[in-house]
Amino acid sequence: MSRLCATFLLIVSFTFALSACSTREVATGAAVGGAGYEYSNKRAMDQLKEDLDAGRITQEEYDRRKKEIEDRSLVY
Repeated sequence: MSRLCATFLLIVSFTFALSACSTREVATGAAVGGAGYEYSNKRAMDQLKEDLDAGRITQEEYDRRKKEIEDRSLVY
């Protein structure tokens, strides 16, 4: 199972847990916002890899920026 799929399932599960304590709109908003945030992190990782492969950044810069993305993500 891909990390993006696993994250989506985690967010959906979290949404159902929230729905017991909150309104449906709040839970749906949290799921959509979380999925969008993780998709943004995936795009950033893809762009980072592309930059490394194209020689636009060094391995050290790649490692530093990758760690930043991993620190703010549930998936990576």
